[in-house]
Amino acid sequence: MTTIINSLTKTDSPARSPAVSPMVDPFGRSIRYLRVSVTDRCDFRCVYCMAEDMTFLPKREVLTLEELDRLCTVFVEKGVRRLRLTGGEPLVRRGIMTLIRSLSRHLESGMLDELTLTTNGSQLSRYAGELAACGVRRINVSVDTLDPERFRAITRRGDLAVVMKGIDDALAAGIHVKINAVALKGVNEHELDDMIRWAHGRGMDLTLIETMPLGEIDGDRLDQYLPLSAVRRDLASRWTFAESDHRTGGPARYVTVGETGGRIGFITPLTHNFCESCNRVRVTCTGTLFMCLGQEDARDLRAPLRASEGNELIAAAIDEAIARKPKGHDFIIDREHNRPALGRHMSMTGG
Repeated sequence: MTTIINSLTKTDSPARSPAVSPMVDPFGRSIRYLRVSVTDRCDFRCVYCMAEDMTFLPKREVLTLEELDRLCTVFVEKGVRRLRLTGGEPLVRRGIMTLIRSLSRHLESGMLDELTLTTNGSQLSRYAGELAACGVRRINVSVDTLDPERFRAITRRGDLAVVMKGIDDALAAGIHVKINAVALKGVNEHELDDMIRWAHGRGMDLTLIETMPLGEIDGDRLDQYLPLSAVRRDLASRWTFAESDHRTGGPARYVTVGETGGRIGFITPLTHNFCESCNRVRVTCTGTLFMCLGQEDARDLRAPLRASEGNELIAAAIDEAIARKPKGHDFIIDREHNRPALGRHMSMTGG
């Protein structure tokens, strides 16, 4: 681990790419946002995300911390301004703070506007102070219910009290927390008013997400699916909504709640996709670049990464992939299409 720490905390990357123009896809969208899954492993098994018994990747297929750092750096040098670390659960990756400390140099140089992560909160108490010290100013925490027993049932093993303590510690460290909640029919739809009061009462925005048809799970996704168009109409009968131009770089569209002053975001990949303004690409922990969350087309970056100490091969591979970025995804969920749109789990490409 000492070798890793020494190599990742140097100010200068050993093999930097020359500065180039920002990446632009075939539809004129400037690619400024990269989401990187640092591990496919997670300490939860959320019912809408994973099967109970998951088979995770062997270590040899997963990029090392040095390789993740180098790959992220190439993207930053190619115009990415926002970098989000995801999983699985990113904070269960051994040595993850070494990587985050190293990537924070791009914040200090001004090449990166934001370094953030999405987490289930299970390890947040342990790392909140270090994250803040590394320049992480905003994180997303997944909380689908405020009921401890229901939380355990949804996550299959999570402890809500531990997550709440993590949120408290993150807020105390000066990190802005946004709560992500997957809307699940018959599970948490009756709790949404309480979640609005709780989140906004702590100064946290709340984003509601439709379940996505990715990967085989143990249940029936159609039984889980709750269209947010209906949720929004229901909430608007009790709360005063005003359209907001607030954007975080992600796909959520926000309203401001008159009664609380807080914001609610809606991520609607099924009822109203958000592809027209997509500025995002995703890289898995194996170095596979997915140009669209909802399409299978991908580009292997691990091979060019490991083929040379220079970054020219990686940069060329990225350019070739961005030139193939599709206009959008084709998610459908109904009785006729009651199967995953794609075989890979959400934990593979990250949230």
